[in-house]
Amino acid sequence: MRKLALSFIALHSCLTVGCAVSNKDMLHFLREHEHDVSAIEYRVGIPDTLGISAPQIIEIDGSFQRIQPDGKINLSLLGEVKVTDMTAKEIAAKLEVLLGRYYVEPKVTVKLATYASKKYYVRSESGASGSRPYTGRDTLLDVVMNSGITFLDWTSRVKVTRPGYGEEPARTLHVNVDKMIKEGDWTQNILLEPNDIVYIPPTPIAWVGQRVRELVYPVGPALQAYTAPADVIYADEAYNNDRNNGATSRSRRRR
Repeated sequence: MRKLALSFIALHSCLTVGCAVSNKDMLHFLREHEHDVSAIEYRVGIPDTLGISAPQIIEIDGSFQRIQPDGKINLSLLGEVKVTDMTAKEIAAKLEVLLGRYYVEPKVTVKLATYASKKYYVRSESGASGSRPYTGRDTLLDVVMNSGITFLDWTSRVKVTRPGYGEEPARTLHVNVDKMIKEGDWTQNILLEPNDIVYIPPTPIAWVGQRVRELVYPVGPALQAYTAPADVIYADEAYNNDRNNGATSRSRRRR
């Protein structure tokens, strides 16, 4: 078992850590985040929800608009307005131009009420896995710390995978989040992009535990089936003993 455990740990380390991250890959991740990463630059899509504020224009002030499948919102006075792939500021400017037909120098503010069109993905040993809404402000550290990590998660070997598009290949970056927290080294606290996959692997001990459970699992049902008749017999004997003891006590009271 000791040799098996050591083999499992060695194999797990190779699969998890992989090759060292090249400077080219690191620069790719950092370069990608030099644009389109702040909430201001977030471009809306279907089915995000917009909150519209225009104190002087009662027809639309305080309204919330979910972007429809055709990429449009429907407003009083203006009717349908296409807004997909625009930032909140661009949408506000477009509405001000359209409202200029009815109001003098209208002022409109648009904010994202719900983020639903873009997602990134998280998988961890603790089970806090699934898709998350992308906001443009999602840093790797935020994601890891909000994933409900436990002692089973190997946070010094976090892996971020960015899918490739067109001729651009997929990229992978391994980040030591523990070091980031302990030493305050933020150089790898990257901002995520839509469709990024964050994988928080299990620790070597947790990984070995998983493999052992997988090996033992097929035996479990067989053991239960083997012990079930004995449990039934024991329960039947206990029931009969209680019943007999009860009858004896009633007989003595009648005497």
